Amino acid sequence: MRCFSTLLAAAVALPCLAADVRVPFEKYKLNNGLRVILSRDTSVPVVSIYVLYGVGARAEEKGRTGFAHLFEHMMFQGSANAPKGMHFKTVESNGGSLNGSTHPDFTDYYETLPANKLAVGLWLEADRMRSLAITQENLDNQKEAVKQERRLNFDNRPYNTAIVDKWPEVAFGNWQSSHSIIGSFEDLNAASVEDVAKFFKTYYAPNNAVLCVVGDLKPAEAKKWIETYFGDIPPQPQPRRPDLAEPADRSPRSEVYHDPHARVPAVIVGYPGPKRRSPDFYALLMADVLLTGGDSSRLQQSLVKGKQSVVQYEANLGWPFSGPADYQDPAVYAVFALHNPGFSGKQIVEQLQEEFDKLGAAPVDAKELERARTFLRAAQIRELQSTMARARLLAQHEYFDGDPGVLSTEIDRALAVTSAQIQAAAKKYLTAGKRAVLTIVPAPQAPAKEGP
Repeated sequence: MRCFSTLLAAAVALPCLAADVRVPFEKYKLNNGLRVILSRDTSVPVVSIYVLYGVGARAEEKGRTGFAHLFEHMMFQGSANAPKGMHFKTVESNGGSLNGSTHPDFTDYYETLPANKLAVGLWLEADRMRSLAITQENLDNQKEAVKQERRLNFDNRPYNTAIVDKWPEVAFGNWQSSHSIIGSFEDLNAASVEDVAKFFKTYYAPNNAVLCVVGDLKPAEAKKWIETYFGDIPPQPQPRRPDLAEPADRSPRSEVYHDPHARVPAVIVGYPGPKRRSPDFYALLMADVLLTGGDSSRLQQSLVKGKQSVVQYEANLGWPFSGPADYQDPAVYAVFALHNPGFSGKQIVEQLQEEFDKLGAAPVDAKELERARTFLRAAQIRELQSTMARARLLAQHEYFDGDPGVLSTEIDRALAVTSAQIQAAAKKYLTAGKRAVLTIVPAPQAPAKEGP
């Protein structure tokens, strides 16, 4: 949970009842294996289109890091019937918005459009699934774009390089999970058109994708368009899933990263998380709300307001690259904390561990647990107001769980977690003996080299 007091303010006015938010949907599959989810909502005349491909950074091979992210860029470089720039121009000229993102276990592409432009959005997505323009010119152009993005958003910003490159190495022992989600310049430079074409054919096939449309749609009409645009795209052999198993050794790990751009020190503390959708998963989800959810949370009250040792924090199951909806084990529960320079990183780690130990040592007070449930319930209501959020969550639950309907039942399972379950999960998972720590220390920038 991020530390957002405004969300808590909205939450306190709501009764903490069992969740009654149900998102209706229809699910079916095309002959080529494309999984389709439709969810009708006529309250606003818009539609959101969300396409998820079952490939992320953890599917990459050694020497080919960054391919998932590179492909996120390549997918906007044009296709057989939609030249470069047309996708952006068409969506935005119709008052819509669009984007894509790379994750450890999937890559997604999405747009929100006026309802009467649904066919246009579906056609654009189908055309690039069918016939992406993989050329040397496009590849060279996007290699440089990815490098520039890395320079601007990671290498020249505080904390980001530590989070993206160093933290995975500390948190995981298996290379599939521990390498950078962005990749290296060396691997990008080595990528050939043949490599990229093979990656596209392997992973960007209809049978490795989920299409979800949410909004003011006519189901029969939407189905006709989806069949017309996507139905004859040929499937490919289902790609092999990587072995993500972590080494059995869970001894504590701790490293220090000297960040030349940071002005305030920080720590990242993480613990190996539970199986997705297991009882412990929901117990740790509620533990996270108790620890970090809003102004009344334990970390806010104890460390931010009380000791005044922590300045800002964020945490989640799967942090920093995923959250509970797209959490896929093996993963971690992690907390990132910027802290007062008057405290050492070691002191902050000890203070965080003290809060985790307290959670495992004594039952949660009934009133405190009720506040956490209310906070979580309000967060779900707020998120589901967006058609894009519903499309994303429905597709992700189909991909990870094989059932979009999980969206309507997850909150019930979280709200049903008891104080005893939270206490047991905290004692089992949030222990110093399983802890990984990355301390981020501000470091002087190296002096610029003088030219010849």
